[in-house]
Amino acid sequence: MPEGYTHRNLDEVEDSAPQFGFEEHQEARFASEAMETEQTGLSFHRIKPGRRQGFGHNHGEAEEVYVVLGGTGRMKLDEDVIELNERDAIRVHAGVTRAFEAGGEGLEIIAFGPRRTDDRGEIAMGWWGTERPERPSPP
Repeated sequence: MPEGYTHRNLDEVEDSAPQFGFEEHQEARFASEAMETEQTGLSFHRIKPGRRQGFGHNHGEAEEVYVVLGGTGRMKLDEDVIELNERDAIRVHAGVTRAFEAGGEGLEIIAFGPRRTDDRGEIAMGWWGTERPERPSPP
């Protein structure tokens, strides 16, 4: 492989969700190692139709940017819930707990941030809760 770049297909990166028991909710492909990044963290998430991620998480110092590649859904950011559509980009400050919920066709998201081995995030199990609040009706 040339030293000036790395080319990988994200579907070929190992899905970490099964090893943590979340395969019914999502796929989670943490691609920094496969991409040989030095400073950039990169992950690809596919949330299954009508499902929520199995947990929320936040970072002590690392800011992240999420980009919706496909599908629709919602994102809970602390107490706020926002609607998501294809090509939406969301910057999330360190300390904000976040999680995703997919719409009927699923949700595909890519996440970027600094590559930090000292701030991999704090997990909040059951953070969104099991209730499924009503989605707002279109106007």
